[in-house]
Formats: sequence, structure tokens, C-alpha cells
Amino acid sequence: MRAIRFDEYGGPEVLRSVELGVPEPGAGEVSIEVAYVGVNFADLQARSVGYRVPALPYVPGLELSGRVRAVGAGVEGLSVGQAVAAISDGGAYAEVVVVSAATVFPVPDGVDLRTAATLPTVLPTAYALLHTVGRLQPGETVLVQAAAGGVGTVAAQIAKLAGAGGVYGVVSSPAKADYAREYGYDDAFLAESFDADVRAVTGGRGVDLALESIGGDTFRRTLESLDRFGRLVSFGNAGGEAPWQVGAPELFPQGRSVAGFSILGLSASAPDVLREISSHAFDLATSGKVRLPITAEFPLAEAADAHRLMAGRSSTGKLVLAVNSQL
Repeated sequence: MRAIRFDEYGGPEVLRSVELGVPEPGAGEVSIEVAYVGVNFADLQARSVGYRVPALPYVPGLELSGRVRAVGAGVEGLSVGQAVAAISDGGAYAEVVVVSAATVFPVPDGVDLRTAATLPTVLPTAYALLHTVGRLQPGETVLVQAAAGGVGTVAAQIAKLAGAGGVYGVVSSPAKADYAREYGYDDAFLAESFDADVRAVTGGRGVDLALESIGGDTFRRTLESLDRFGRLVSFGNAGGEAPWQVGAPELFPQGRSVAGFSILGLSASAPDVLREISSHAFDLATSGKVRLPITAEFPLAEAADAHRLMAGRSSTGKLVLAVNSQL
């Protein structure tokens, strides 16, 4: 089978097309013939700095859609040929991937496999950030970093459905600000001035809930953009700075709080909880209440170009790799 692999860490050029043997599922596992793969920033971090890479060589890829090829011993509720979407702890940039049955989800009726590849990580992540971890209440205000990215594109829509009083995004360019406003944001601010803009739009108070995925100085400025008793949920460190540290001096005076979330961590530690969150999130997609646009598609062999586009920070929405669109 064809796969995209890297044997060393580096830029997009280390991604190479290789021929590998077709993997077979073990107990509790499912093999899937891959139709499409969702491209995530974590894939770029895996390739460049070894994020969540257990050993080299390594085939990246965390989310996919396709059809069940074979089921391992003890797997129930999934059948050969069934259309599914799945979370994979690596390995999705390939024609066939083996994943734990616990992280395989039947594709909802009315959703095609191309769209299904965008569902496993982005929608459940945004839902969990706002509801499960962030505990958003009607009337509260929300700030979202990377508002024009995959999670950011759906976060504002989900927040609005939950009755948020104001939803504000942070982006890197005026074009991305315009894009964010099309997907539910009341306003979108540029990264260099967002903290002052937040204070201005909230009358000096700050926001009730912030979703932060950049880390470093952006994390600090986002924390300072919270209102009294505000909550910040961290779900990434895309800026690559040293891991943030926060303690009593930053939290106690205003009663602020910080939480963290990782959908990959949840899929490993509590797949039943992930299934419940995903069920709510998928319902939003199938009902048409939430849109997640695919803004660029690349053949599997051009995965390096997809990485270059995402690394350039000019992309919006969701990027996918087409592996076998005929499934």
C-alpha cells in the first residue's frame, strides 16, 4: 500500500511516498481503507519536532474517513464495508490504517466521506472546549485564538448555538478576520492588538471564557484578557514556545482559572467519554447547524504541499488529503 512517511525530523521535504505492507487488525482493532485524511497542525509538529512520535520512521495522520476493511476479535457494531470516520494515533497518511475500534465512528446519514474526514477531531474538540471543559453559560462572552482555523471555524458557531452573549476571534490577517466573521464571530481582532481590542469591546471587563492554542506570550495575554472569575482552556502550543506556567499570582487576585484539553489524550484515557462528546458534536453537523468548510484538498502524494500551506498560516477552515475518493 502507499503511505507518506518521514524517516527524520525536518521541513515538509522529509515527507516521502513509500510502499508498505497492508496492516491487519488485532483484537479490539479495525482496519480501514482510507478515503480522506484531515490535516492537522499536530501533523506538522510531529514531522518537525517529533510531537507524539514514539519512534522513527513514522507515518503521520490523526483523523480519517473510509470504509471498514476488516475487524479484529471482540469488535462489535462495525462491519466490513461500513462507512466510518476515525481518530488514529498516527498512521492515517496511508491507503489502509489500523485503529482502535473505540475511536471509530459510523458516518452519520447524509454525510459524505470527504466531509466525514473533518469530523473526528475538530468538532468534538470545539464542543468539549466550550461545553465539557469550558462550561459555557448563556449570555457569557468568549474569545477564541486561531479563529480562522479548523477548531476556530466551528467554535463560534457552537458558542452562538449555546447562547453566548458575544464571541470574538483572534487572527493573523485582515483576510482571516473577514473569514471569521462569516462563521459566527461578532468581531475578529489581529494578534498584535487583541488584548486591547477585547478590553475595548467588553467595556474594560474582559471575556468570561477563552480558548487558547498558541501558548507562550499569547497564553499570558489571553489570560489577562479574562474578566473576574474568567476561565481559560488551553488546547495546544502552536507557537512552539516553552510550556506555559501559571500560579497563584496570576489566578488568585481575580479568581481566574485555567484548564487543559487534548482530544488525543481523551481518546486514549476515556474513549467512552469521547464517544459521548462526539455524538453531541456530530449531531450539530448532521443537523446543518454547524458548517466546517474544506478549503483545500491535496492528493496523498502531495502531503508536503498541504503542510507548506498550513505552515504558511494563510489557510483557513479545513485541509484534507484525498487517498481514495472512489470508496
